[in-house]
Amino acid sequence: MAKRAAPEVNAGSMADIAFLLLIFFLVTTTIEIDSGLNRKLPPIEETDPPIIKEKNIFQVTVNRNNDLLLKANGNDGELIKLKDLRKKAVAFLDNGGGKGEDACPKCKGKRNPQSSDNFEKAIISLQNDRATSYETYITVQNEIIAAYNELRNREFKLAYPSLNMNYVEADKMYSDPKTSASDKANLKDKIEAIKLLIPQKFSEAEPKKSN
Repeated sequence: MAKRAAPEVNAGSMADIAFLLLIFFLVTTTIEIDSGLNRKLPPIEETDPPIIKEKNIFQVTVNRNNDLLLKANGNDGELIKLKDLRKKAVAFLDNGGGKGEDACPKCKGKRNPQSSDNFEKAIISLQNDRATSYETYITVQNEIIAAYNELRNREFKLAYPSLNMNYVEADKMYSDPKTSASDKANLKDKIEAIKLLIPQKFSEAEPKKSN
């Protein structure tokens, strides 16, 4: 019995199909991007650093057990809960305890003479233990930045009520590539003015080694 010839498979369109599949996966695949902490390093200053009064430093230390020790407002250190960090940071930054040239007319705090003088001189310092959990580290950073943004939001809305937005919304709109050039120009000076009024003076010390 004669063998029947096997029909040939038409592979002429296989290259086209593979190419279409490649395009499909390139278009639909989501590439994960690691997001870091937005920090801008200060410029190198050749002059001697200014003398900082201890009362103008809000010092937070996180130990290996993720406990927060706060040294500020004249105390020798107190354990605080993470949920209270933002509130205490806002109270420190907004204290307005300065007199004369250091007076802070826009501060609405308790004006405790043992706490920060004004927005310009108030510094938040953070030091972690090397064994601090990553989750706690990021949360502490976020709470401190949120404290600055809370005050910036308040002052932005007071200074520019007609815009019907706060500082964070304005900054997000300014950074959006879809925002028109005219809108960006309108927001730029306003955002910079609030940054000048409430500068983000956030210092992070080298982590401590665990014992």
